[in-house]
Amino acid sequence: MKKIEQFRGKYFFLSNFSRIPVTLDNITYPTSEHAYQAYKTENLGERKKISHLTTPAKAKKYGNKLELRKDWNSIKLGIMENIIRQKFLQNLNYLKKLIETGNTELIEGNTWKDTYWGVYKSKGLNHLGKILMKIRDELKDHEVP
Repeated sequence: MKKIEQFRGKYFFLSNFSRIPVTLDNITYPTSEHAYQAYKTENLGERKKISHLTTPAKAKKYGNKLELRKDWNSIKLGIMENIIRQKFLQNLNYLKKLIETGNTELIEGNTWKDTYWGVYKSKGLNHLGKILMKIRDELKDHEVP
């Protein structure tokens, strides 16, 4: 099976750090990383503040300091899946690119030791890659201009 092992270069659009906006609950986030970090809290003021941060790295840093909502560990996979689905439904040119990856295995290979969302040194759960492949399969027949 063919593999995309890093979300860089022509596949950077798969990364949560790619500048592809996503709107959730009437707040537009510049990246899916911003949205994910914002949903760690139920505080709308904090979510809006995160939506205005200038980079996904700043959003991640800010999100890591938040007091997590009590149910976070049980809902974070579903939250990420919803964010990624909306990212592609709201940006059909990128949905087309996702669909064009075909049956290629998507692996979020990284150097920052994330073995939950991705794979580091051949180890990891690759939850982000699995979500992307699930959404690609779900939306492969979606009307794309």
